[in-house]
Amino acid sequence: MNQKTMAVAQQGFEYFTHGLATGEWDLFLEMLTDDFTFWFPIGSFHGFNQGKERARAFFEYVSEVFSPGITITSIERVTSSDTTVVFEFRDEGKMRGEPYKNRIAVSFDIRGDKICGYREYLGSDGKSN
Repeated sequence: MNQKTMAVAQQGFEYFTHGLATGEWDLFLEMLTDDFTFWFPIGSFHGFNQGKERARAFFEYVSEVFSPGITITSIERVTSSDTTVVFEFRDEGKMRGEPYKNRIAVSFDIRGDKICGYREYLGSDGKSN
């Protein structure tokens, strides 16, 4: 494990968590490289996406769908290599006004002190009672 990679990823994850909770994504977006790429498994952002503006559109969309925000309820596992850190966690909130719970993994690829890649994998826990 590369300590610098982990430190950058942890800072990025803190900003990511803040964005999910508040809809304020600027700190996270500032950590992205200009050639940032991301992969998302469903919806209008399904598949491979590239660029910071596309990332901004995606994260603003997330905030619209999950208004007033998503709360991370537990971090299940963090796994890392020299250039990649994966965070597995559970979150909950409201999706278009309906109760929502999710199990999710996000992967950050790190280059220097920036995030150059993001991949997201999810498996819903269904609606909360």
